[in-house]
Amino acid sequence: MIKLEAPLTKEKIKKLHCGQEVVYDGMLYTARDQAHKRIIKLLKDNKKLPFDIEGKLIYYCGPNPAAPGKVIGACGPTTSARMDAFTPELLKNGLLGTIGKGERSQEVVQAIKRYAGIYFSTYAGCGALLAQRVKKRELVCFEDLGTEAVFSFEVKDFPLIVAIDCKGESIYEQSR
Repeated sequence: MIKLEAPLTKEKIKKLHCGQEVVYDGMLYTARDQAHKRIIKLLKDNKKLPFDIEGKLIYYCGPNPAAPGKVIGACGPTTSARMDAFTPELLKNGLLGTIGKGERSQEVVQAIKRYAGIYFSTYAGCGALLAQRVKKRELVCFEDLGTEAVFSFEVKDFPLIVAIDCKGESIYEQSR
């Protein structure tokens, strides 16, 4: 198991290889479909984003509300393919990588290679377990989207698998 700590850099990402298991300590953002649409619109309109994506990770997750005394409710991954239309543009604009579940389109794989990004997968069906790794949660923007708003998470020992590395090697292709 590889320990990966923020701040993330392209140099750190280039050392990771398809299939490696990682635990991550640091900050990541959550965003799903509707938040992605708004982010892309801001980029297309040449407007400043409400948060800095440079060198950051976006976790495809819509976290459940926290129970009393908890930081967050269950926060499992969303199917990544739903964000494929948005991912190349975000990588082009400095996003380092994404976290989710499932395969990505060929366009996303090519963008990961072109921009030296990365795609991590995390464990589906384990939202309550993943929530235990979230130490802090803050609303960042798009509050009107409810659980699909953008949040920042501070995570400790957040389990990830390198699903597509910066060379475009994919665990999904390897398993065929």
